[in-house]
Amino acid sequence: MKGLLSGLIALLLTFGGGYFYGKHVEKEAQQAEVDRLNTQARVKEAALVTAVNTTADTLRKTNEKAKIAAQQRDAAITAGTYKLRVPVKTTCSLPAAPDTPAPTGDSGGETRAELDPAFGKALFEITDEGNRAIEKLNACITLYNNARSAQ
Repeated sequence: MKGLLSGLIALLLTFGGGYFYGKHVEKEAQQAEVDRLNTQARVKEAALVTAVNTTADTLRKTNEKAKIAAQQRDAAITAGTYKLRVPVKTTCSLPAAPDTPAPTGDSGGETRAELDPAFGKALFEITDEGNRAIEKLNACITLYNNARSAQ
């Protein structure tokens, strides 16, 4: 009986020791896997941060160039060197004189009116704002697609 009890205690000690040793080894293996996955995630995160910063810098430079071009265009409009014209539909039915020369240039014979410089600047500002929004949206879409493909 004493031998049986000793054998049972030895078996329990062996099982318990193996169980706790295995638990310790598994914990170390899981921690190593977590560390490996964290390292991979940090590498992906660093690549995404670099991509975001690069895209933001590119967008900022594009916006600065567009702003300078808009300032130059507005200055030309103010100075009168850049005139804005739109075609105008005329409803007057006066007969043309027989000796009237044919229209020349790119107007194609249609009547044109010159826009007020302030109105022209306002129109350009609206289109510039739209262009900036489109550029920003395209940059966001590009970043999203890059982040999605990296994951």
